[in-house]
Amino acid sequence: MLPARLDPQRIEAGCDEVGRGCLAGPVVAAAVILPADFKHPDLNDSKQLTPKKRHELLGIIKREAEAYAVSFVEPAIIDRSNILLASFKAMERAVNRLSIQPEHLLIDGNRFKSQLNIDYTCIVKGDSKNASIAAASILAKVYRDEYMGMIDQEFPMYGWKRNVGYPTADHRHAIKEFGTTKYHRMSFRLLPDQLHIPFAY
Repeated sequence: MLPARLDPQRIEAGCDEVGRGCLAGPVVAAAVILPADFKHPDLNDSKQLTPKKRHELLGIIKREAEAYAVSFVEPAIIDRSNILLASFKAMERAVNRLSIQPEHLLIDGNRFKSQLNIDYTCIVKGDSKNASIAAASILAKVYRDEYMGMIDQEFPMYGWKRNVGYPTADHRHAIKEFGTTKYHRMSFRLLPDQLHIPFAY
């Protein structure tokens, strides 16, 4: 079972984001402070879990966590900066929304940059090595998937309920046929030839 903290004597928040590689929708990050002794046999990288298991663990995380928060950074901000900086911004916002101030951050990945005055440790594939990061990945994934399902009702032709904004063949085909929406990331390579993409709204 994954450990919740690197140092049990320190208040640590696990941080992760979801949606960096998508063509549409926000990048979503979560920060989670789990009890130092928290353990659960099923807690793992959200991508390795079924939707049913993610929802089961979501309830456990919300109930057992000392604090948690989720933050969305919208496509307009992604387009103004870039997806990496937007991901950092999402994690920074999530940490700022925690009801408890962490003493240390556990960041999924190999780099991090923020305005936070908090020490951090980057852990490559941290969502499969640390319970707090895994919990953050689950929260971010569930919240983002639910949001994409909601906006799918507004633009059902893009299949966001299924592809959650990722560059699948059906998503790209819909962009080619119907154009882009306010939810698309215009700085991304939406199609091989972007000169002929109409605007859908």
